[in-house]
Amino acid sequence: MKKFYMSLVNHRKTMVMIFTMVFVVCLLLGNLVKVNYDINDYLPESSPSTVSLELMQEEFDGGIPNARIMISDVTIPEALEYKEKLEAVDGVTAVTWLDDVVSIFVPLSTLDTDTLETYYKDNNALFTVTIEEDRRIEAVSSIRELIGEDNAMTGSAVSTAISTTETVLEINKISIFTVLFVLVVLVMTTNSWMEPLIVLIGLGLAIVINNGTNLIFGEISFVTNAAGSILQLAVSLDYSVFLLHRFEECRQENPDVKAAMTEALCKSTSSILSSGLTTVIGFLALVLMQFRLGPDLGLALAKGVAISLITVFVFMPSFILLTYKWLDKTRHKELLPKFDLFGKIVKKVTIPMVCIFVILIIPAYLASNANDYYYGSSNIFGSETQLGSDTAVIESVFGKSDTYVLMVPVGDTATETELSQELNSLPQVTSIISYVDLAGAEIPLEYLDENTLSQLISKNYSRMVLSVDVPYEGEDAFSLVEQVRDIAQKYYSDTYYLAGEGVSTYDLMETVTNDMVKVNLMAIAAVFIVLLLSLRSISLPIVLVLSIETAIWINLSIPYFMDTPIFYIAYLIISSIQLGATVDYAILMTDRYKENREMMNKKAAVIQTISDVTVSILTSGSVLTVVGLLLGYITTNQLLGQLGIFIGRGAILSLIIVLFVLPGLLYLFDPLIIRKRKIKQIQMGAD
Repeated sequence: MKKFYMSLVNHRKTMVMIFTMVFVVCLLLGNLVKVNYDINDYLPESSPSTVSLELMQEEFDGGIPNARIMISDVTIPEALEYKEKLEAVDGVTAVTWLDDVVSIFVPLSTLDTDTLETYYKDNNALFTVTIEEDRRIEAVSSIRELIGEDNAMTGSAVSTAISTTETVLEINKISIFTVLFVLVVLVMTTNSWMEPLIVLIGLGLAIVINNGTNLIFGEISFVTNAAGSILQLAVSLDYSVFLLHRFEECRQENPDVKAAMTEALCKSTSSILSSGLTTVIGFLALVLMQFRLGPDLGLALAKGVAISLITVFVFMPSFILLTYKWLDKTRHKELLPKFDLFGKIVKKVTIPMVCIFVILIIPAYLASNANDYYYGSSNIFGSETQLGSDTAVIESVFGKSDTYVLMVPVGDTATETELSQELNSLPQVTSIISYVDLAGAEIPLEYLDENTLSQLISKNYSRMVLSVDVPYEGEDAFSLVEQVRDIAQKYYSDTYYLAGEGVSTYDLMETVTNDMVKVNLMAIAAVFIVLLLSLRSISLPIVLVLSIETAIWINLSIPYFMDTPIFYIAYLIISSIQLGATVDYAILMTDRYKENREMMNKKAAVIQTISDVTVSILTSGSVLTVVGLLLGYITTNQLLGQLGIFIGRGAILSLIIVLFVLPGLLYLFDPLIIRKRKIKQIQMGAD
C-alpha cells in the first residue's frame, strides 16, 4: 500500500485533474437520471398484481383508474359537461361516471341508491379517472386548473404527480440547510478556516459522481433521490476529517509533506476501510429485498459510500497536498473545549447506564415488532396538505373507495354472469361495469359506443371494473382482496387476473413483511463478520452489534408507545441504514479504547477514550441527526418524513449508547478484549 500511496502523492496534480473531469461529466449525467415516484412499480415482477397490470396493458388501451375527481354543487347536465372536459384533458384516457353504469334519462329515484350515491350524492359528482403514467404531472395540473381550488381530487396519480413536483423543491431546501450545518460543525471542530471547505469540496465531488453514475440504473426511486445524497454526506463526513487529522499528526513528526501524507494514509487505511465496509455492507443488505425499492436504495447508497472511500484515498491526499499552505495560513484556536471532564462524568454514570441498557433490550425488541403499519402510498400526504385536505373532503361525502379491475378469459358469458352476481353480492362492492352487466341492463348493448366496448372486451379477455367502498389498504381492504380472488379462483381457477391500487398494496404488504427477517439477519451477520475479521475478537463484534441493534429497537419502539402507525417501508429500511451508518461510532470508540488500554489501566483508558473520540463521534452523529430531522420536518411526503425522523432519532440514540453505555461494556468485558494483548505500562492502582 505504501508504494501505491507514494505514487499517488507524486502524481497529485494528475489525480486532481482526473477527478475534476469525472466530476464535470457526472454533473451532466446526473440530469439524465429519471426518478420514479410510484411505490407500486417496485413490486417484484412476479407478484400477481404486477403480472396482471402488464397483461392488462397488452390487452387494453386504458389502464386502471387512478384518480377521483369531485365536483361540488352540480346538476346532472353540468356533471356531464365536466365529464366531457375531463375526457379532453391531455393524458386522461378514461373517465367513468354514473351514465356509464345506469341510464340517467330515468328519474333518479328509480335508481339503486348504492349505485347512484357511488357517483352522485347531495349534488356532488364523483368521477373515476384514468391518467397515463407518463403524463401524470401535466394531466393533474390541467385538471386542477379545470376544476379550480373549490373542488377536490385524489388518487395515486395525483399523489405521484404532487410528489414529483414538490419533493424536488423540498430536497433542494434540505440540502442547502444540511451544507450550512455541516459547515458550522466543521468550523467548530477543526483548527483551520480552510479545512471545512476542503472537506466539503471532497464530499461534494463524491456525491456528484455518485449521482451521475446512478445513470447505470436507468432510473432511481424517489426515496433514493431524496435521501441518497444527504445520507452519503452524513456517513462519509468523518473519513475526510480523520485523514486530515492524521496528516496533521504525521506532519508534526515529519516535515516532508509528501512523506507525512503517505504515512497518514498508511495509518488511517485500516480504520477508514473497516468503518466504510461496515457501512457499505449495511446498505447492501437492502439488495436482498424482494421489494425492489430496497435494492434501488441499497445499491445507490453502497456505491456512494464506496465512491466516498475512493475519493478519500485518491483525490483527497492530492487535493490536501495542493492546499496545505492555505490550511497553515488560516489556523485558528480550538473553538471547542477539551472533553476530559466529560470523560470523568461518563465514567461515573456508565455502569448505571449499562444496567438501564440491559433492562431495555427485551422490551424494546418486543415493542419494535408490535407496531401498526401503512404499507402503500395512500397515507403519504397528511391533512395539512392540499391533497390530504381534498382526500378528506371526498371521503366525507362518498366514503373511502377504490377500483379493482378483474380480467377473465373471454367467451363464456354464462360463467361471467355468475361471477358478476356473486361479486355484486359482496357488501363492499357498490357497482360493476362489465360486458355482462351492461348487456343485462336496461340499455341495449348496441347503444354502447365502440370506445366503451373496447375497454371491456379484448381479443382474449373480458374486463370487469369493480367500485368498492373500502380504502386502499387496511384490514377491510386486504380482506376484500382475498374474497375477490377466492371468488374469481372458484370460477376461473388460475386464469383470472386482478389489479388495482388496493390489490397492489396487498401484494406489497406480503412482499415487504417477508423481507424483514431476511434483510435484518443478513445485515447483522455481514457486519458481524467484518468486525470479526477486523477486530480479531468474538466478544467485541457481539458487544458492538448488540449496542447498535438495541438503539435500533428503541428507535422503532417509540411509535408503538406513542400509538402511531408507521410506514413499513421506512421501518424496513431504517434498520439497515442505522446499523450501517452508526456502527462506525462504536468501532471508533473500541479501537481507541484498545490503543489507550496498552498504556493505562482500564478506568483511565475509559476516561481517556471518551475524551479522545467525543468530538469525532459528535461531528458525524450531529450531522446525521440534523440531516434526518430536516428531512423529517421539511418534507410533506410523510413516508420520507418518517424515514427522516427515524434517521435523526436513531442517530441520537446510537450516540447515547456509544458515549454512555459502550464505555461501560468495554470496561466490564475488558478481560475478554485485552487478555491477549501486552500491556506496555504497569497498571497503577486498582481497576
